Amino acid sequence: MRESGEMYLETILVLGRKQPVVRAIDVVEEMSFSRASVSRALSRLRADNCVTVDKAGHIALTNKGYEIASKIYERHQVLSKVLMDLGVDEQTALDDACRIEHVISDKSFEVIKDTCRRAAEKAAAEK
Repeated sequence: MRESGEMYLETILVLGRKQPVVRAIDVVEEMSFSRASVSRALSRLRADNCVTVDKAGHIALTNKGYEIASKIYERHQVLSKVLMDLGVDEQTALDDACRIEHVISDKSFEVIKDTCRRAAEKAAAEK
């Protein structure tokens, strides 16, 4: 999956957690993309079996779409926290995490996540 598709799926996931239904206009507003761009992206995501769109225009993630979106969202959360913990200001950390989350290997991400988990456990044990 290309980075742009992952971004759309992540956006749909986040919007779905904030509101009862997600529509194309919500994605347009959240991502600041044109309606035409969002429409093309949704067509590709439907063709890739990552989303469904019902007659009312409500967008839902399929199991495949949810798995991809969850993976990218987790990466975003972990990487932005790591960067902020290292002293990077919040906006830069969020922006950089958004770029890194799409290119980091599963292996490297798992090592980072495991290292963070162990550091948190050690800090909790020291309290």
